[in-house]
Order: sequence, then structure tokens, then C-alpha cells
Amino acid sequence: MNGRELLVGVTGGIAAYKTAALVSKLVQAGAGVSVVMTRSATKLVGPKTFEALTGRPVLTKVFGAIAPGREGPGTHPHIELADAAELLCVAPATANLLAKAAVGLADDLLSTLLLSFDGPVVMAPAMNTRMWEKPAVQRNVEQLRADGVVLIDPEDGYLSCGTRGPGRMASPEKIFEMIAEEMTNGEMTKHE
Repeated sequence: MNGRELLVGVTGGIAAYKTAALVSKLVQAGAGVSVVMTRSATKLVGPKTFEALTGRPVLTKVFGAIAPGREGPGTHPHIELADAAELLCVAPATANLLAKAAVGLADDLLSTLLLSFDGPVVMAPAMNTRMWEKPAVQRNVEQLRADGVVLIDPEDGYLSCGTRGPGRMASPEKIFEMIAEEMTNGEMTKHE
């Protein structure tokens, strides 16, 4: 991953704390990592955590963000970020984000970035078991898979709500392995 540019989107699921370990592993492997957080994600993990891990500002707003390698505020950070990165990973991907991505809704920086990015996308869903098993969520998952998104199914286990079942975000190690696989499988060139 040495010298490769990656985007990591972080949404407002409690599993966001695990994403710090993922970002650390990516940076240690030599990748340049830019982090985009939803407003809800910033309530669970402080942007300063990711800034310390990446050495880059964390981006949260559609307007006024500074894309890596640019001077001053960008006017189109979703385009600038999309052009600079080779792969976009969203971890955790909440039910809300999955729904937005499945229908093409763009109402924040991360969802707008998903629409403007034309490279490989990896998502690691995380949510309560009942949410994960809802037909609407499963329809969105199938639509995203049909659209070419690589989804890493959540694991079965203890959830923050005190229940057990599927919904736990995959481990940072498993997500890292999937990103590495996507980067070496010959499909790392952006869609033309």
C-alpha cells in the first residue's frame, strides 16, 4: 500500500472507534489516508483522533473543506477527494448510509463523495441485529452489491445494545485484508 491514496468514511455507529485501528494499520502500511466523517460520527470519535493518525485534517463539510495537496479551502472537496483517491472504504457503514448510497442520496460530504467517486468502494456495515435483518436494509445491501460495492458482512457477536447476533462490524484486520485484496486484484484503476 506504500504511496497509495485511500479515503476512509466514518459514519455514526458505535463501531467508529474500531475504525481508528483500521486507519492506523493503513498508515503504517504506507498509505496516504484521508478521513471523511459524518456529523454523527464526530459525536462518537473525535476528529483529532484521525488527524493524529493520518497527519491530515479530517473533512466533515461539503463546503469549505481542504482536500489533501490543495492550498486553501476547496470549492468542490467531493470532486477533489474523489480524483485524488484510489479506493474508498466506509467503516462503519450504518443503515442510514447504506440507504443513501443505494438510492444515490447526497446530503452530506460522505454521501456526496460516494456519488462522485468512480473507483472501488468497500463498506463494512455495522448495526443492531434487528436493523441488519430488516428487508429494507437487505434490499439496500443487494442493490449496493449489484452496483459493484464490496460489502464485508457484519460479524455475529455481542453488540453495544447488550444483545448478541449479526451486526457487529468486521474486525479492522479483516477490513484491512479486503482493502489490500481490492488494491492488488487488478481492478485498482478507476472506472473510465
